[in-house]
Amino acid sequence: MAIKFREAKIEDYEQMYRLWKKTEGMGLSESDTKENIERFLNKNPGLNFVCEDDGQIIGTILCGEDGRRGYLYHLAVDKNYRRNGIGEKLVNLVLSSLKEKGIIKCHLFVYYENEIGKTFWEKTGWYKRDELIIYSRDIK
Repeated sequence: MAIKFREAKIEDYEQMYRLWKKTEGMGLSESDTKENIERFLNKNPGLNFVCEDDGQIIGTILCGEDGRRGYLYHLAVDKNYRRNGIGEKLVNLVLSSLKEKGIIKCHLFVYYENEIGKTFWEKTGWYKRDELIIYSRDIK
C-alpha cells in the first residue's frame, strides 16, 4: 500500500464519482456533474482532498466555505479501506485548511437513514443540531 493524501483536481472526477456511487448513504444529484464539481473545486481551492493507494482514489472529501462557515460534502472511503483513519484524516485536512482561512465553524448534512455516516461523525466529535430544520428549493 502506498497511501497518499492530496488536493482533489477535476481530473479525479471519474474515480471520485465511481466511489461516491458505490458508497451507501451518499446523496448524489444532478448537481454532481463534472462541470459543477469543477466549478466547486475552482471556487474552493485548498479545501477538497482525495486519498490514493497506488494511483487509485480510495477516499474523497469536498468542502466549500462562505467566509464564515465551512460545509462538508461527499466524504467517502472505499469499503476495503475503512477503519484505518482515512476518513478522519480527510476531515482533519479540511478543518486545518478552514482554520488557516480564519473559519471556526463547520457544518455537514447526513441523511437520516445513513447510520454508518451518523456513527462516524458522532465518534469523531461532531454533534447533531436538533434546533435546526433545513429547507431547500430547486431553482430551475
